Amino acid sequence: MPPSLPQAVLLVDGYNIIGAWSCLKKTRDTAGLEAARWELIEALTSYSAFLGYETQIVFDAQYQNTCSNKEIITELLSVYFTDFGQTADTYIEKVCASLRSSLAQSLISRMIVATSDRAQQLVVQGYGAEWLSAQQLCYEVEANVCRVRERYKPRKQSNTRFLANSIDAKARQRLAELRMGFK
Repeated sequence: MPPSLPQAVLLVDGYNIIGAWSCLKKTRDTAGLEAARWELIEALTSYSAFLGYETQIVFDAQYQNTCSNKEIITELLSVYFTDFGQTADTYIEKVCASLRSSLAQSLISRMIVATSDRAQQLVVQGYGAEWLSAQQLCYEVEANVCRVRERYKPRKQSNTRFLANSIDAKARQRLAELRMGFK
């Protein structure tokens, strides 16, 4: 059986999101950039799994002399560090261009780019991608956490769990008397 198609491909401009989410900015400023990256990865891991989105978080290595690197975090989430001199925007645009035909042929149902960069928004929409601002993504991730909690929260034990709780008081009294040996 062929693997099912993802509901959507979500491309996330990692540093743009870190700079826009107050919780991630705080982590970046207190614990460092690496901690903020991992916090974003953790948040999007659950989000992607719950929605079935194939997600790629893109961090640019524009000012670091490193080669590109892709880390597979889960089946649905990967992290990509661009080549030296390449921005996350450029990488995301290339991916959108390459996925455009898959979108047209219905091989993927949606292509979504999360960034608050206005110029990037216009470019990716030209490729047929939907656009989410950093704040919209933050709201959706938080709403998803609430949905997951609601779906998987432990059910309150019912008082009718025991047979004795489902019968009237007079019958319960009579059973107690029989149990104690009273006639």
